Amino acid sequence: MTKSKKFLIISTFIFLFFSCSKEKSTGGDLYSGKEHIKSNSYTIEVVANNLWVPWSIVFTGSNRILITERNGNLRVIENGKLSDNPLYTFGEVASRGEGGLMGMTLDPDYENNKYIYFSYTYGNNDDVYVKIVRFKDAGNTITEEKTLLDNIRGASFHDGCRLRFGPDKKLYITTGDAGDKEDAQDINKLNGKILRLNSDGSIPEDNPFPDNPVWCYGNRNPQGIAWYPGTDIMYETEHGPSGFDGPGGGDEVNIIKKGNNYGWPVVHHKMHKEGMEDPLLEFTPAVAPAGAMFYKGNMFPEFNNNFFFCCLRGEGIIRVIIDENDPEKIISYNKMKEIDFGRIRDIEEAPDGSIYFCTSNRDGRGTVREGDDKIYRIVNK
Repeated sequence: MTKSKKFLIISTFIFLFFSCSKEKSTGGDLYSGKEHIKSNSYTIEVVANNLWVPWSIVFTGSNRILITERNGNLRVIENGKLSDNPLYTFGEVASRGEGGLMGMTLDPDYENNKYIYFSYTYGNNDDVYVKIVRFKDAGNTITEEKTLLDNIRGASFHDGCRLRFGPDKKLYITTGDAGDKEDAQDINKLNGKILRLNSDGSIPEDNPFPDNPVWCYGNRNPQGIAWYPGTDIMYETEHGPSGFDGPGGGDEVNIIKKGNNYGWPVVHHKMHKEGMEDPLLEFTPAVAPAGAMFYKGNMFPEFNNNFFFCCLRGEGIIRVIIDENDPEKIISYNKMKEIDFGRIRDIEEAPDGSIYFCTSNRDGRGTVREGDDKIYRIVNK
């Protein structure tokens, strides 16, 4: 039996093991250990429902939102209404386990070139791969497909697939270890890494390893990336081991730096080894951190420059307060107690400063509630 087949069998067992609402809430107290942090009053509203595992949210304008569903559909909300029909369907998407249509991001020059970038898994059985593609937004569909990167080895689990453009206007791509944890330490393999490309798919000359898209390595399954406002300081969320590949827990928040080694699978949890980076935050039991953002808007001034990330197993959103005098230092963190809608996958700031997030209760691991999955937004009361 091959190593990939063994992993698939073990992973399927774990997936099945873990497999076996509120519509509106008002509030504003955030609980953080011994203290209550009082925010402005806010309201949580349902924007759309009956989605199938929404994975990424982007705003193409003040009244238009695109959402990827893991079954391969690209959905659109215009003027507050979810269209009944997909904007586009990715026919070759393989939506099994944790795979499917996942990451999405806009080109930094989207207003002029209308480029949108996607990541997804495709293939079958042992031959699963991740592909990074670029399309042009034509309004009522997407066109001019261009493959930027292909043949990243995938699996039913640990595929990464978060896409973001950094302040340097380079495309960053997270990849999971796809079940072969040793690959995360091999810079000549693309799994267990964060990759960096130019917007046309070419490799930047200033990448840390010549003619190589690898930006950092030693990552198990990175799911969220965001930059502290006005800087090139990159925060990342990452899933720790799940029992079959190490003790459960050990989820991380890291600061990602060029060429650095983040330890997996050599170190995890609170282990330390010279030459490998320690996480800023470590979570045991697991919270399964997912999408992430820094807040920069005006609707909630008390949130400015705060780091927010979603939790799947932890079922909520965690707010992290950063030291403004040292953006690589965390002052405190707290789970937003009003976010009680099950598994949360992605979070995004809207052009008006409101905050949108999506549930992931239909992914096989959550408790499905009436109308799931949903898009919510947090607005001033």
